[in-house]
Amino acid sequence: MATVPLIAPSEDFRRELRRRGGERASRCYQCATCSAVCELAPEGRPFPRRQVLLAQWGQGDQLATDPAVWLCHQCNDCTVRCPRDVRPGDLMQVVRAMVIERLAAPAFLGRLVANVRSTWPVVLGAPLLLWVLLLGLTGHLGVPPGFHAYDQLVPHWLIYSVFFPVAAFVLWAAWVSGRRFWTLLGSVGPPRKGSFLASLVPVFGEISTHGRFSNCEAGRPRRWGHLALLWGFVGAAVTSGLLVVALYGFGAQLPLPLDHPFKILGNISAVLLVVGGVILLINRLGDPQKTGASTAFDRFFLTVVLLVIATGVLAEVGRFFFPAAVACSIYIVHLSVVLTLFVTFPYSKFAHMLYRTLAMVHERMTG
Repeated sequence: MATVPLIAPSEDFRRELRRRGGERASRCYQCATCSAVCELAPEGRPFPRRQVLLAQWGQGDQLATDPAVWLCHQCNDCTVRCPRDVRPGDLMQVVRAMVIERLAAPAFLGRLVANVRSTWPVVLGAPLLLWVLLLGLTGHLGVPPGFHAYDQLVPHWLIYSVFFPVAAFVLWAAWVSGRRFWTLLGSVGPPRKGSFLASLVPVFGEISTHGRFSNCEAGRPRRWGHLALLWGFVGAAVTSGLLVVALYGFGAQLPLPLDHPFKILGNISAVLLVVGGVILLINRLGDPQKTGASTAFDRFFLTVVLLVIATGVLAEVGRFFFPAAVACSIYIVHLSVVLTLFVTFPYSKFAHMLYRTLAMVHERMTG
């Protein structure tokens, strides 16, 4: 006689799902329209119909081991066509946020960012308070005499003393969380075959062009916003690395002239960031059926990104046109929101870069 599988719904999971905006899951009657219209789902393993059913039944453990949760790019083609207004794309977004919190290391930071609706003063305020205290303790809290460059306000050694330990911590947290996720993915389904690195290279190619977004309809405009932000951040990171080489390898002096190649690269990156941020902001203010519902978790990440972009641009412009006190204040705020973006990488929507990459590699290695 065949064994009947035991399903133990988790009421805690379902309660948390409803609290975060996934209450529409109960409307689904499994018509499969969502899976039928999804252009991203692999043949033979369609989503998100199965994932909606698992969410209805409170199967958080199974959702945490399901790569399809991350292969979904929230195109919202399924949401636009859902006859019950379940909004499967939004539901998958909520599930992703819950998985990020579940895998977070350390766990308390995952909870802090997951509940950002009530904890945002801490998440945004603590880095700002840290910079103010550090500048005060080192005697740099004030407008420098003859101000013309920000290293007069915040010495490079102070920036390094903050960001290098933070970068080490973030890498550790991302490694632990990613390792947990990779282990969970491998615990079910077909075995992985081949080389991780050999599968990672084409995945990077897909990510660098956001090729899968081209298959979407409702969410296709988001592709250009994501692409501009991606390459804007890459350009900014490369520029920062080149500046360190220029400063300590070739004795360059800051600020660099506007026609310096590194300065040009930095300004192009800034333009990409502004364009990407504006596109995503306009998208977020559009029709929720096409753009997706906005949760506190989503809004927090977009707000931090927009603050990084706005304060960075204003700090650059302010050095030339604003009073010194205003420019210096903007620069301190910029450093604080950049620190917030760094620290929350493994716990915010930024973590999609980590988990989606691993899910796409897993997809290739399992055929």
